[in-house]
Amino acid sequence: MGPLIYRQSIWTRLTHWIWAVCLFFLLLSGLQIFNAHPALYIGQQSGFEFDNAVLEIGAIDTPAGPRGRTRVFNAEFDTTGVLGLSGTGERPRFQAFPGALTIPSFRDLATGRVVHFFFAWLLVGTLLVWLVASLVNGHLKQDILPRTADLKVLPKDVLNHTRFRLAHGPRYNPLQKFSYFMVLFGLFPLIILTGLAMSPGMNAAWPWLLDLFGGRQTARTIHFGAMLLLVLFFLVHIGMVLVAGPLNELRSMVTGWYRTSPGAHPDSEERS
Repeated sequence: MGPLIYRQSIWTRLTHWIWAVCLFFLLLSGLQIFNAHPALYIGQQSGFEFDNAVLEIGAIDTPAGPRGRTRVFNAEFDTTGVLGLSGTGERPRFQAFPGALTIPSFRDLATGRVVHFFFAWLLVGTLLVWLVASLVNGHLKQDILPRTADLKVLPKDVLNHTRFRLAHGPRYNPLQKFSYFMVLFGLFPLIILTGLAMSPGMNAAWPWLLDLFGGRQTARTIHFGAMLLLVLFFLVHIGMVLVAGPLNELRSMVTGWYRTSPGAHPDSEERS
């Protein structure tokens, strides 16, 4: 068993948990908003006169009764019980995502928007606090920004992770650096900008946003896709925490103290 080191600053820990809360409410309130118009398009406009849908979730009537249907481009899937049609036979619910996955759990677009916008701005504010703190305390340079040396050992690091050969060093390993960098400087800015592109007020103030994403409907589709990637990142992140040692990882993000592997040098980066 290696020594305990102080690895996570109070700013890293505080912003980490605020992000977790924000993303939880943003995801579920976002699905409430999506349910108001359960389709995604490419382009500026949508409607019956257009054929630009890439995703549609709804219900159709069949001789056996109503069925949930999800269409992705030209492929259709029966998603009865999950998407399009959920609930019980006595009390069916005709909505894209079931109430268990939305905030509020019942149809209330106005409340869903208020919750979504509140946590969206809280996320933006917390990102700015994290960025300033990480620049000052060196977390950004030491743990997030990948270097050339990280790129060289990245394939080996990915292979070691797939084989669950994990080491616990004082610094983030190359795979952590690249994944966190992509989320913090790729997915987060993308989901914020596409969210702003759907605002009529921002369309008037920053019309270049619509040009950048190719129209409001495309921005909405990218926003939804970025959300799916964040959910995937969250699932992988939780999985890796469980594999790497949940107690050690959780202690690190609560108290800042992290147990390294035997022989790990306190000033060296982790190389698994």
